[in-house]
Amino acid sequence: MANIPTSPLKSKRLIIHADDAGLSHAENMATIKALERGLVSSYSMMVPCRGFEEMADFAKKNPQYDYGIHLTLTCEWEQVRFGPVLPASEVPSLVDGQGHFFKTREALKNSATTEDVKKELKAQIEIAYARVLKPSHLDSHMYSVGAKPEFFKVYKELGREYDLPVLLNKQLLEMVGLHAEEHLTTKDLTIDYAYVGKFADFEKGNLSGYYDEVLKNLNPGLNIILIHPAFDDDEMKKITVNHPNFGSVWRQIDFDYFTSNHCRALLARNRIELISWKEVNEG
Repeated sequence: MANIPTSPLKSKRLIIHADDAGLSHAENMATIKALERGLVSSYSMMVPCRGFEEMADFAKKNPQYDYGIHLTLTCEWEQVRFGPVLPASEVPSLVDGQGHFFKTREALKNSATTEDVKKELKAQIEIAYARVLKPSHLDSHMYSVGAKPEFFKVYKELGREYDLPVLLNKQLLEMVGLHAEEHLTTKDLTIDYAYVGKFADFEKGNLSGYYDEVLKNLNPGLNIILIHPAFDDDEMKKITVNHPNFGSVWRQIDFDYFTSNHCRALLARNRIELISWKEVNEG
């Protein structure tokens, strides 16, 4: 797997990346505040969601911040549902009986055709290009592009087609059940280490402690922490009802931690170089 060149001492380079911008107003406002406070160094937008236009307006007016497209094929929520940007009749294998995305990667895998996946993802990219400036990268909501090897191939092909890096990482592939050695090559630009909060730590009230340990023990090389900042308000409570995993409380913790002086101090103390996808592209 190809790595980004680093200094002779192999510095600790880190992207603190906010997923799910565009999901809601609360998600958008928290993401914007986190960017403005200077620790979140990258974010990506969900084109099919109701908050996309608001976040696209921000991105267009604030090109100094690094944004990507959070390619979306699943919707895990109970009460707030969304579906493809294309008419459901054009991508019927991607939707349930109500025209919404499936809740799980497994359901997507069992229903979706590769043709429909490619059509929908291209449509999301084209909408983002039409509304905003060129993104810095592509990534994937729930890493659902890895639900099936054929979908992952489409993901990589779209990166080449649009001349954009895509989020590739061994741990994320293993998380969705794909073998890295079968899907990553020495020519691929890969992230060395990816970190996502763990539900077990959240249940124990120790999500912040997990992030502390990540920063204290960060490996030299290229790292990414995937977070989901939002506010624990009525809007997010409704969206994430009965879904504590990445729910509104979790997202408030993400916001609080990654806008804190404590986090800033840990970055400095451990000599971590905070970068964005823009630096990755230039590297």
